[in-house]
Amino acid sequence: MEPIEEVLTALRRVIRATDLHSRHLVKTTGLTAPQILLLQAIRKQEGGTIGELATQVNLSQATVTNILDRLEKRGLVYRERSTQDKRKVHACLTEEGIDTLRDAPIPLQDQFARQFRDLQEWEKTMIIAALQRVAHMMDAEHIDASPFLDVGTLDRSTEVAPVESGYDNKGDEAV
Repeated sequence: MEPIEEVLTALRRVIRATDLHSRHLVKTTGLTAPQILLLQAIRKQEGGTIGELATQVNLSQATVTNILDRLEKRGLVYRERSTQDKRKVHACLTEEGIDTLRDAPIPLQDQFARQFRDLQEWEKTMIIAALQRVAHMMDAEHIDASPFLDVGTLDRSTEVAPVESGYDNKGDEAV
C-alpha cells in the first residue's frame, strides 16, 4: 500500500471507530457522547452552574444549555435557581440520570485518554504535531471543534434519523 493510502485508511478507521461508538452509545443509552459527558460533569460537580459545566466540558454555554434542555425533557437532569444569587442556575442529576449514567458505556475519548496518558511525552508530542499537521492539510485547522470523539453536532437530538448520504439535510455537516 502506498503511504498516502495508509494515511487515508488510518483516517477512515478513526472516523469509522468514532461513528460506530457513537451509534453504540445511542443504541444502548439513547444518548450522544456529549450528553453522557455532560451528565458525568454534573455528577462530578453536583449543583454546578451552566457556566462551570460549560468550562469543564469545553463547550459554549449555549451548547450546554441546548444539551441540558434535551436531558431535562428526558427526565435525566433538573435545574435549580440559586438561593444566594438568583442569576445562577444549577444543574443536578435525577435518580434516572444517575441510573442511566451508571449503566452507560465509557465514551470513546475516555478510553483514548487513558491510553494516551500512558504514552511517553515524546510520543504525545509527536501525535499532537502529526494530527495538527493533518488538520492543516485538510484545511480544517480553523473549524470549531470540541474535544469529543463523536459525529454530527454536539447538541443534536438523538431522535434524528441518520441521513443515508452521510450529511445532514443541509448537505454541509457530516452526521
